[in-house]
Amino acid sequence: MTAARLHHELDGPDGAPVLVLSNSLGTTGEIWDGQLPALRERFRVLRYDHRGHGRSEVPPGPYTLAELGQDLLALLDGLGIGRVSLCGLSLGGMVGMWLAAHAPERVERLVLVSTSARLGPPEMWTERAAVAREKGTAALTETAASRWFTSRFRRHDPETVARILATLAATPGEGYAGCCEAIAAMDLRPDLPRITAPTLVVAALDDPATPPPHADVIVEGIHHARRELVLDASHLVSVEEPERITALLLEHLGG
Repeated sequence: MTAARLHHELDGPDGAPVLVLSNSLGTTGEIWDGQLPALRERFRVLRYDHRGHGRSEVPPGPYTLAELGQDLLALLDGLGIGRVSLCGLSLGGMVGMWLAAHAPERVERLVLVSTSARLGPPEMWTERAAVAREKGTAALTETAASRWFTSRFRRHDPETVARILATLAATPGEGYAGCCEAIAAMDLRPDLPRITAPTLVVAALDDPATPPPHADVIVEGIHHARRELVLDASHLVSVEEPERITALLLEHLGG
């Protein structure tokens, strides 16, 4: 299994504990812009783009979740980073669960935001992959807007919404499709009991993509995990409620 070359950015003081921020399908590290100023005061923050996203390499799909996890391990090894805390949103949370289960010695603390251990039905993901390959990811932006943001936020901050949807539209169709196929084949539920890192699971009340019951499954599967519910937010809760997510991160990570 050959790891993909991942675009990445490091912020924060040398020698500080490393915190990895892992983004969702169709986005880049910009979804953590609201958290970065506070986090980089206390952590060495590593943001990266999944394979097929942003400025990372775009291998031909389909991808597997194990490949996405191995990409991150290879990036950490290449940077000489051993143990990290990790916060992942949606697809980033899936990668975080895989990493914490399969390389538990590498994960100090874990935060899982708007994510799921099993996100079916698989047919929905293979259909979405076909659209991305045939029509490009720009064809997915209208649907994404209503799943990623509440109507209130779309009215309140259309500039931010437009910027993030432009990132989706610029995502390579093959990269997006390959990650859809990874989600279609994923079932992390048997892996959850293997996660030993103290885990915070964050769900957003108005998230139609990964509603709160998905967080409950994760909390039930991971020993010592706890759930926090964020009101008045949808899937990209780090963007809609930046101060709340920053506070939860700092509390759980001991910053």
